Amino acid sequence: MPQPSISSPVNAPASAHAILWGRALRVFAWLSFLAQTIIIGTGGAVRLTGSGLGCSEWPLCTPESLVPIYADQGIHGIIEFGNRVMTGVVGIIALAVLLLVLARVGGRLLVFSALRFAGAGILAAVITFVIVSLFSLPATPFAMGALLIAVIAAMVRSFRLTTDRRDLVVLAWIVLLGVVAQALVGGITVLTGLNPFIVGFHYVSSLLLVCVTAAFLVRLYGQPGPRERAVPKWFAILSHVTGLALAVTIVFGVLTTGSGPHSGDADVLRHGFDATVLAHVHAWPGYILAALVATLTISAWVLRLEPRKWLLVLVLAILVQVGVGIWQAREGLPPLLVGIHMVLASLSAATYTVVVLHLKKPVAPRECLTRP
Repeated sequence: MPQPSISSPVNAPASAHAILWGRALRVFAWLSFLAQTIIIGTGGAVRLTGSGLGCSEWPLCTPESLVPIYADQGIHGIIEFGNRVMTGVVGIIALAVLLLVLARVGGRLLVFSALRFAGAGILAAVITFVIVSLFSLPATPFAMGALLIAVIAAMVRSFRLTTDRRDLVVLAWIVLLGVVAQALVGGITVLTGLNPFIVGFHYVSSLLLVCVTAAFLVRLYGQPGPRERAVPKWFAILSHVTGLALAVTIVFGVLTTGSGPHSGDADVLRHGFDATVLAHVHAWPGYILAALVATLTISAWVLRLEPRKWLLVLVLAILVQVGVGIWQAREGLPPLLVGIHMVLASLSAATYTVVVLHLKKPVAPRECLTRP
């Protein structure tokens, strides 16, 4: 891949210090993508091993302990708590990416502004926790909500102060915002006894964060500036229709899993849908998706369009996904295959995101100069 192009606020030549920061940003951007993918695997492990209520409380594992006690919670508590720890890792990496981007494009002003909002958010969360606790209500969700509001306010302010590489700033903020929101949703999932709809939303949200981190990598390595369509209009429309088919396939996949044997805990009620019927319904948009992707790939290579190489990657991902899906159905949904299927769905969605971002190309410098 070419070196990422992140202009400094004054468009000065890259110094050794700037190059070092750029390398650090690349490393943490890749770690963020990997961490978001891994946490889908660990979250899947919680559900597929029946460890969803291995820690009965949130944010504590039990009313008396932050961490699980093996003699009481057993392996289920360790698996559930491990996923919670992974959430912290994902959050730290997302924060590192954000601060590196802010430092690179806006210097100390943006970094200190973000840190001030972070301090105010933590203070607001503590005050909210204390006040809500006085009414004997679950205080942690309210405290997380206050922190989430502070993150949104900080994101809006950073966007207003940023004049350079707003795309990277916004994407970095979205990831951090998503991590905080995911922590809140995860807590609600436990407090509601693994409500299947909330569990499904939790997974879809994680999948979207994988897509956002993939988009960040594409824009990080891409050329900044205005962009124009690099494919025929019909190809762009068909690409977005393919995205709709992918979204429908994933949604029905979530509903199928939510109606199957892997509820996250033996005592959790399911959706009430017929899992066998949903499995067939889930397959229909999947086959449509495969046909659409095949059409796009053939057309892209015939016309020598920009996204053709990434479409090949998407074809491979979908073929493997379909193969694993058929395999797991015939084997009675073994947990390992279901978990692989879940992770592959996120990687397929991330690859599609990369394809969509290659539907446009940077405007030629001469065209930029002649535009009013």
